[in-house]
Amino acid sequence: MADRVTVIGWDGSPLTAAARSALAAATLVAGAAHHLALPEVPARAERVRLGSVDLAARRIAGHRGTAVVLADGDPGFFGVVRALRAPEHGLEVEVVPAVSSVAAAFARAGMPWDDARIVVAHQRTLRRAVNVCRAHPKVAVLTSPGAGPAELALLLDGIHRTFVICEELGTAREQVTVVTSDKAADHAWRDPNVVLVIGGIGAGTTGGWLMGHDTPATRGWALPADDTGGHAGQDATLRAAQLARLGPREGDLVWDIGCAGGAFSVDAARFGAAVIAVDADPDACARTEAAARAAGVQLQTVPGCAPHVLERLPEPDVVRIGGGGVPVVTACSDRRPERIVAHAATRDEAEAIGAALTDGGYQVECALLQTVGLDPADWTERDRSVVFLLSGRRA
Repeated sequence: MADRVTVIGWDGSPLTAAARSALAAATLVAGAAHHLALPEVPARAERVRLGSVDLAARRIAGHRGTAVVLADGDPGFFGVVRALRAPEHGLEVEVVPAVSSVAAAFARAGMPWDDARIVVAHQRTLRRAVNVCRAHPKVAVLTSPGAGPAELALLLDGIHRTFVICEELGTAREQVTVVTSDKAADHAWRDPNVVLVIGGIGAGTTGGWLMGHDTPATRGWALPADDTGGHAGQDATLRAAQLARLGPREGDLVWDIGCAGGAFSVDAARFGAAVIAVDADPDACARTEAAARAAGVQLQTVPGCAPHVLERLPEPDVVRIGGGGVPVVTACSDRRPERIVAHAATRDEAEAIGAALTDGGYQVECALLQTVGLDPADWTERDRSVVFLLSGRRA
């Protein structure tokens, strides 16, 4: 194993005294091509191109001498330090950090970033990164080949955002470009780059006490519909059960079909999920948008009749079906979300929905929910609701 391993961050500025000292003593230096070309890299040192971090870590583990790993920005922030310290390599490292690429990007834009979400977009995580951009007003995306600004823009179809695209930060070829999301796909962008995705509700608000987001102004979830700005006819107990079975979370895309007044959509968005609320009634979409503004959350409304309107929507992770019966259930199961919930007023309707979910390859659970609202002043019955709740989990 190497006698000493130092990880040095590089942001384009002159190396610190500590970094220069570590490099001067190095017998092995690993990094990208532009790192290995730095004049401070000793001519006698073995040089390793940092393509695969795992391969480089094995080379370092087998090296007898002093090793240095060069990386862009802060190597402890979505960087190589985690991979080098993985148990299978057993490397203990010293870190000389630099300004992270995210901090540099926001500095170039002249914006604070304590209220920003930060996501890494690879081809396998691109869709989830886009969902975070849908759900939040300020997101920094660390891109990769095949998951860059153009791909982000294409998947954000229908959502207006401003992109601040920072290419090759810290190098002589650094370039910062501001474009709207509908124009980003018209260009070819150089790697590496960081994309700041800005816009929507709350984009100009100040940061709170918690990085990335502030806590909701209203405590709790599945509140009475009147407290969320939703339609009074939406039962809070049913909504709570639906939310519990779907479990919407950061990076998810939720379809809320038959959004009515938007109470469920707002709840899902408050969990950090991206939400597309669908309703045949334009007034319902308008009420949902108003409820979202009141709650300070982002969502997208799509007026139209299901199942036909669903064909042009992006792939969902979880789906709530508020109406439309078996045809809508079938159309949703064809898109293979992880979970689907629906409800029915009669046993015959519940059996038909359950059969459609089963035929679609879902494990089905059914419960009969009965709630009775009581007036605590005299304990008289105020309202009563009886409904079949069906939930499907993809097998």
